[in-house]
Amino acid sequence: MDDLLGVDLINIITVLAALGAALAVGIVWVAAVDYKPLNKRLKHLEERREALKSGIVSNKRRQQTVKKASSVGMMKEIVDRFKLLQSEQTTKAKALLMTAGYRNQDALVMFSFAKLAVPVLMLVLAATIVYGLKFMPNNPVGQMFTLLASAVAGFYLPNIMVTNTATKRQQAIQKALPDALDLLVICAEAGLTLDASMSRVSREMALQSEELADEFGLASVELGFLAERRDALMNLANRVPLKSIRSVIATLIQTEKYGTPLAHSLRVLSQEFRNERMMKAEEKAARLPAVMTVPLILFILPMLFIILLGPAACSISDNLVGRF
Repeated sequence: MDDLLGVDLINIITVLAALGAALAVGIVWVAAVDYKPLNKRLKHLEERREALKSGIVSNKRRQQTVKKASSVGMMKEIVDRFKLLQSEQTTKAKALLMTAGYRNQDALVMFSFAKLAVPVLMLVLAATIVYGLKFMPNNPVGQMFTLLASAVAGFYLPNIMVTNTATKRQQAIQKALPDALDLLVICAEAGLTLDASMSRVSREMALQSEELADEFGLASVELGFLAERRDALMNLANRVPLKSIRSVIATLIQTEKYGTPLAHSLRVLSQEFRNERMMKAEEKAARLPAVMTVPLILFILPMLFIILLGPAACSISDNLVGRF
């Protein structure tokens, strides 16, 4: 068999070998690079602090300086030429990027450029495979469908990746929130202010949950520099659209407004979130037998039958063959 679906096996082996080599190089690169997320997070917080100090001005001189210093100037020009930043989806895309943790000024430009460039790259790659490697040469309908499916997949790929990142980030924040609230209660009982408490909790939670430490650190910076503390808390709720975070923000706003005891309210919320986390774990454990039924039937029971009944079947077969 010299070909598979109209494609030469040598070409398939060559492509697979190239992908394997690229994957090996990527693994070595990731292992060799000294990744320090804490330094990156501190750099972002310092940039946010400096921006709040300067009043976040947006005059023409500042915009020109940012444009010259930006490393994505070419992307911005292409995005502006196609007017991608003026669409109705820009606000939703910006909110999604903030939820995923991409708060850089160029994040929206890079995301818009990716939505424009990735479909083209996927289409070129599909055309190379279809026409260069002669994939399905006798099926033009299948070839056109492959090209169209590649372009559509490339269009939705950036959204899927950012949404997946945002979901994982929210899950990590939800998991570490009860412990962070316990630390926040201790800081409040020690007499620290809200912004000092959040800053302290951010430093303590840096190793356990980088995502939550990042959000609390940014909230502490905004609490110290914004004119309205409510705005800083609402920014945190907008960046992390979780029900638990909104409950915490509502408690903090109520404390700021009415002077109610902060430590007691946070302790109640912490216990509630911890009970909710335990209930979810128990729910997964209770669902485990039903989930394991299909793998048990398909993979474990046949092997068990072979091990138990195999010797007996071989013995019976040898006796029957020898007798007849």
